[in-house]
Amino acid sequence: MLTTSISDFRRDIKKYFDKVTENFETLIISRGKDNGVVIMSLHEYNSLCATNHELSSKRNENRLDSAIEKFSKGNSFVKELIEP
Repeated sequence: MLTTSISDFRRDIKKYFDKVTENFETLIISRGKDNGVVIMSLHEYNSLCATNHELSSKRNENRLDSAIEKFSKGNSFVKELIEP
């Protein structure tokens, strides 16, 4: 996780954007006491949203836990796709 001030961010905006997108970093820009902004890559944001959706209901959470348990015990199998 990176942190910077708003003035440093303005001065080196491209450098910070490059670090965030290339290294999957999260950038926190301080804007005073207990105030700030978080910048993350679109890839990281989409991943966070997908995880949030997967855990959005108890049923989804239980299905995911069950699948992880089966996989870790070796109770998984490969299925052929109908269409490539």
